[in-house]
Amino acid sequence: MSVISIEDIENSANKTLYCKFNEEIDEINSAGPIHADLEFQSLGDFIEVKGHVNGVLKLECDLCLKEFEYNLDFDIDETYAKNALMESYGQETELKDGQFITDLNGEDKIDIYDLLYQSVILNIPNKKVCGINCNGDKFLKEENLSDPRLDVFKNIQIDKG
Repeated sequence: MSVISIEDIENSANKTLYCKFNEEIDEINSAGPIHADLEFQSLGDFIEVKGHVNGVLKLECDLCLKEFEYNLDFDIDETYAKNALMESYGQETELKDGQFITDLNGEDKIDIYDLLYQSVILNIPNKKVCGINCNGDKFLKEENLSDPRLDVFKNIQIDKG
């Protein structure tokens, strides 16, 4: 199931719907499926999504360029507005640090696949390093990897006077 209907959430017990996701996500290089346990709850004008996501990604080390596996493990806490955010709401909502509200613009469903894709991408570290002992410079020299476009800089002499 890759979409959750707002109507299904509204008609469920306590206006809460639980969902398990266990699939690979296109455009994300993973070593298997991404697992997610999600809870969708209707809060009047808003839908709150909470849950936990884990899986193993295949990333390329920024230092040595070797592929390594990265354990993905994080919580989701997202809020969706059922109607356009520009309209005035009858209730106030408090945003927690780092929390955003996604406007559904009257859509009648939430795309789980898109939610998880965006969440996984945002949880990939900025600096991808295969380990604390990575010696990327040594690897690049050993493998004799060089960019021929940079050869022009090898013979530059700098006048220090």
